Amino acid sequence: MARVHSLRRGAAEALELVVHGDRSNSKVVGRRIEELPVIKGAHIGAILRKGQPKTALRDGFPVTVSGDEVIIPHHDTMIEADDHVIVFCTRKAQIPQVEKLFQVGVNFF
Repeated sequence: MARVHSLRRGAAEALELVVHGDRSNSKVVGRRIEELPVIKGAHIGAILRKGQPKTALRDGFPVTVSGDEVIIPHHDTMIEADDHVIVFCTRKAQIPQVEKLFQVGVNFF
């Protein structure tokens, strides 16, 4: 897990999880949102996917812009390795379940 932020004075949590591994050692990599187990009260709100910097023209001059994208996921959004996934949990008791879902298997190392 990368970061945790308390919301509503601790009544809810926002987790930033960095996805590691591949389809063989991760429960989330290479899977669509609809394929993930349902954790009641935990919702994926956004995915930050790193991309290669790109060159664009601004006012006639070439500038380098980030290739990163923010994805508002739908049921068919595929999770990829190195994605940063933002999960909102309505109860702190859900955090261990979410962390376990995003952990890689022992064959990752």
